[in-house]
Amino acid sequence: MTEAPQAPSTARMIDYWLGGSNHHPVDVAAAQAFEGAYGPCADIFRSLRAFSGRAARYLADCGVDRFLVFGAGIPAQGNVHEAVPGAHVLYTDLDPEIVAAGRALLDGTPGVTYMAGDAADPRGIGAETLDAALPGWRDRPVGLIFLGLAAFLDDAALARALDEMYELVPAGSRLAFDFDAMELAAYPQALAMMGPGFHMREPEDFGALLGRWRVTDDGIVPVARWRPEGPIEQVPDAFWGGVAIK
Repeated sequence: MTEAPQAPSTARMIDYWLGGSNHHPVDVAAAQAFEGAYGPCADIFRSLRAFSGRAARYLADCGVDRFLVFGAGIPAQGNVHEAVPGAHVLYTDLDPEIVAAGRALLDGTPGVTYMAGDAADPRGIGAETLDAALPGWRDRPVGLIFLGLAAFLDDAALARALDEMYELVPAGSRLAFDFDAMELAAYPQALAMMGPGFHMREPEDFGALLGRWRVTDDGIVPVARWRPEGPIEQVPDAFWGGVAIK
């Protein structure tokens, strides 16, 4: 029997907020402690996951059927392979425990792969891995999913990673992205829990970090307001995002 982890995982905390079952008491305790300093988080993360689904379907409508997901976390609760059935999807994460959990969850799912990969070093994933998981990716548009990660990279590292992603994929590829706006500035106790490596950004400043990527006419907006498929979710504007094209 696998021993329960002693430290919480952001990925498993998000799984808890999304209503999943791949988390442990230590993750629940950490999630509830954060909520005590900020407020309920489930609706916010469900809104972000809904944005991920809408963005993936939009990319599919644009002809994308190969997806590379960075910082995928626990690949359940409406992730890309469920939003776009039949697509080839490569999930990546830096945490080996999360990768192992993801592989176990996805075992036997056609066209879906989970591998170790660092969003800060996209080229490190390797062409052979991409060839195996996303056949034909060199000659057809790829959908890059980069959600929940920007806050953990400083401006220089983020701009470099996004530029490497641009170089990695063919023309016509698309990038779904988000970032943490200034929501936690009003909650210093919750902000302190995120640590010194957590980077919030003003929405008007984020576009420059995208470099050569070109944002669609939808713009960079609170994720609940990006192409809503029904009534706009009434959640704080904690995450902003959009889609950009190479």
